[in-house]
Order: sequence, then C-alpha cells, then structure tokens
Amino acid sequence: MDEWLMQKIQEITVEEQAYLDGRTQVEKDVYRYPRENALSDSPRQFEVDSQLFLKKGKLITVRHHSRFVDFPIHQHNYIEIMYVCMGEITHYIDGKELIMHQGDMLLMNQHVKHSIKRAGAGDVGINFIVLPEFFDIPFQMMRKQNIIADFLVGILRQNNPIPQYLNFQLRGQKAVSNLMENMIASLVNEKTLSEEMHDPDRNLVPGKLDVSNEDVINQYSMGLVFLYLINHIDTLSENSSHNYEDIVVQSAMKYIDSNYRTASLGYIADDFQLSLPTVSRMIKKETGFTFQELLMRKRFQKAVMFLIETELPVEEIAVNIGYENHSYFYRQFKARYGMTPNQYRKLHKNDETIKL
Repeated sequence: MDEWLMQKIQEITVEEQAYLDGRTQVEKDVYRYPRENALSDSPRQFEVDSQLFLKKGKLITVRHHSRFVDFPIHQHNYIEIMYVCMGEITHYIDGKELIMHQGDMLLMNQHVKHSIKRAGAGDVGINFIVLPEFFDIPFQMMRKQNIIADFLVGILRQNNPIPQYLNFQLRGQKAVSNLMENMIASLVNEKTLSEEMHDPDRNLVPGKLDVSNEDVINQYSMGLVFLYLINHIDTLSENSSHNYEDIVVQSAMKYIDSNYRTASLGYIADDFQLSLPTVSRMIKKETGFTFQELLMRKRFQKAVMFLIETELPVEEIAVNIGYENHSYFYRQFKARYGMTPNQYRKLHKNDETIKL
C-alpha cells in the first residue's frame, strides 16, 4: 500500500481520540440525525444515515471504521462494503462471529443488522458508503446469474427486505487488493482536497472540485472486483447470508432433470460465470457425485421408465436419453443393472418396485 495512504488511514480521528480519552459508548449522533425517538437504544432505531457522509450528488465515499470502542447493533440506509487494510475486524451478524483479516471484504445490504467488536490501533477497516445507483455500471459488467448479481438485485427489493451479506476471504489476492486500494486512495484524496478547499486557513484558489470522472472510474473498478470475485467464488466464506454452493448445485440438479438428454457441465459453468473445475468441485462436495455421475443416474432412471412404461425399441430409448452410440448404452446399462435392457424389461414389466 502507498505510504501516504497507509499513514492517512491510520490517523487517529477526533471521534477515536474521545474513546481513547475515556468515552465508552459510540456517539450515535455522529452517525444519524437527532430524532425524537433517538433516545431509545433499539437496534431498529440506530440506523446510520448516508446523508451525514455523502456530499450531495455523490454515490460513494469512504470512512475508516472507528476503533477503540465496541460498535452496537445497527444497520444502514445504504450499502456498506468493508475492506480490511490491516489487522482484523470482528463482526457479529445473526449470532455468527465473522472475523475478517487483512484483505478480506464484507458486502452488506441495507437490511443487515450487525455489531462490531472493539478494534485496536493496528486494526484498520475501510467502510465504503455506497448508494444503490452506484452499482448500475458494475451490474452491467456482469452477465447471467451469479451471486453478486443476485446481491445487487436484492438491494432493490424494498417491499421484501431480506438481509443479505457476502463475506469474501481474499487475503493474498493481489489483483483485488490493488483495485480496492486504488479506489480507497481516490476517495480519500477526494475528501482531503474537498476539506482543504473549504478550509479558511489555507490559501487555496476557490474552484469547483470535479470528481465525476473519478466516480465513473471507481464504478468500473468495483465492477472488475466483482468479476474477480465471481471467478474466485471459493473465496466466499461459509459465514455469508446464504450458501452460494447450494444455489449452484440446486440449479445444476434442476438443469439435469429438465435437460438430461443434452446437459453439459459447461452450460452450468457459463450460466454462473464459474470455471469448470470450480463447478465440478461444488457439485462433488455437496452431492458426493460428479456431474457426469448425476447425469448418468438421471438418464438411466429415464431409461428404466421407458422400458417399463412403453413399448419403445431399446435403440430409440437410448437416443431419447442422450446416447447416440447404442453399443455404449448397452454396455453401461448391463454394468449398472447386471443384465441387458431387454432382459430388464422382461423381468420387471409388471413389477411395482423398480430398481433405479
């Protein structure tokens, strides 16, 4: 990380100095506008407000996580992405303890309630405060179904608010750290320039700070981060709001069930934007079978059904379930059931219990 940026993100803020001086609780009015009901400590009512941090017209900014205090249960009216630059940060979500290490990333939608354990001086987490509109470009950069796209779509489900969070364990992933650090540097520098331009004690020429180009660059940078995460889905921690492996495997099973004649592993991989080895590992881990084994099981279930319930010739049955090579079908059938298809048909024609 750049030396200037490293120094900048480790600076002790005014708020943090208050905690070091003896304050034991988070000053909630730093994070929300005072309300009549703000005297209550209800988690529902402690909602961090983006308007306190985002300048008008801005879609994204950063703020480093306040150290030296336990942060109570809260939620946000924006999307939060935490990236750990140094040390570790511990979150508590839905009774789960999520320990994030340097390089890890946590995405949370506006419906997640969480608390954060007291962080020390060497524990530096950067919070990206992001409005949903920021993700228009990153979303367009993705295609078809994937876990990031599902997360971004979930952001818009205001009528059915479901807490969703994705915890990626990315330590050592240089490609992501470079992109994230560049975005952090851009946004920290932007904030610094903005503050200096409005500082009456500095002899700066007044002018308009145009950051629109930086915003677009950051949108594309975030899109690249998301594309990397999609292609390295194995970095997704089990401590996430849903198990993506389950989603992929369930989709694969439904796909096999409906397309057993022509099904291919490549279709699933392409649909989820995953590599063939990654999808193969997921299916094997969750089911105990390879994709090819599951496909063969389905095909022979159908073959048995056709043999028992129809008078179709065996060769036609083989074609119907995806085997153009009749000899290969015969060999596989006999290896599986210990007899030829015709012998099986004759033996089980009137049986109610069929071995699949």
